[in-house]
Amino acid sequence: MDKLQAMQVFVRVVDTGSFTRAAESLQMPKATVSMLVSAIESELTVRLLHRTTRQLNLTADGAAYYERCLAILAEIQDMEDTLSRRKTRPGGRLRVDVGSGVGNNLIVPSLPDFLLRYPDIDLHIGCSDRRIDLVEESVECVIRAGTPPDSTLVARQIGAAAFLFCATPAYLERKGRPLHPDELANHDCIRIFASQSGKIYDWEFEQDGKRIEMQVPGRVAVNDSSAYLNATLSGLGIGQLPAYSAMPHVRAGTLELVLPDWSTDSLPIHAVYLQNRHLSAKVRVFIDWVAELLAADPYLRHSPRGMQT
Repeated sequence: MDKLQAMQVFVRVVDTGSFTRAAESLQMPKATVSMLVSAIESELTVRLLHRTTRQLNLTADGAAYYERCLAILAEIQDMEDTLSRRKTRPGGRLRVDVGSGVGNNLIVPSLPDFLLRYPDIDLHIGCSDRRIDLVEESVECVIRAGTPPDSTLVARQIGAAAFLFCATPAYLERKGRPLHPDELANHDCIRIFASQSGKIYDWEFEQDGKRIEMQVPGRVAVNDSSAYLNATLSGLGIGQLPAYSAMPHVRAGTLELVLPDWSTDSLPIHAVYLQNRHLSAKVRVFIDWVAELLAADPYLRHSPRGMQT
């Protein structure tokens, strides 16, 4: 039995909660995964997992063994990184998922720079706003705006998105230009809803220390930042857009600022990854590179203020 491989398989079984999902993520036969875990138990003469038809649960011995496996695997990875000089020249496949708006507008267009800096990294990048299961989908890092919903993950704030209220000139000619948030009652607003719960988020406004929070009216709600921008550009109503994506259209005249004397809190942007894991050099350099990109954009620089959406 390859003990290192067996430990890696055991950890993946625990993380995914399933022999089947572990086998799929490791691209191994399920029978091999089951055999390796059983071999560990036989050699240790203890039961590590309670198996039922519905779920797997760690025994007390299994929980202790799991924590030791994490530490051992992290030490081995750290040693390999050091000896192979990956600290200065990271390499290998890196799978990440970035938010649709920041990904399409900033990160993906800037990838030639990243690939030039790190020629040994093979980057697999997804662009979406959906919630990602890092373990089950074998994703090593996620870049998202907002407050991470899972406290078991490590979240490093690397930026903050400022927001503007905008609409097309044609919409404003037709419906009028509001001067106060209360006047939005007579307008169509494009709203955002949560993918998991379907909840539609309130809008917040601030001026000279005065804050207003309200549920704005509107017939259209979306859950994707790229779709949100397109809906605003289509003249469906007033949108609350990230400044980095809105300002090019404001300068071009295809969008116009609404309620310019009112502001709203910026939205924190985080790099999210699993805790109790060795943060590999390739993940570290990707996070640092994205943080550098955000810091160079005046509308995405890190801010101590933020709001949950």
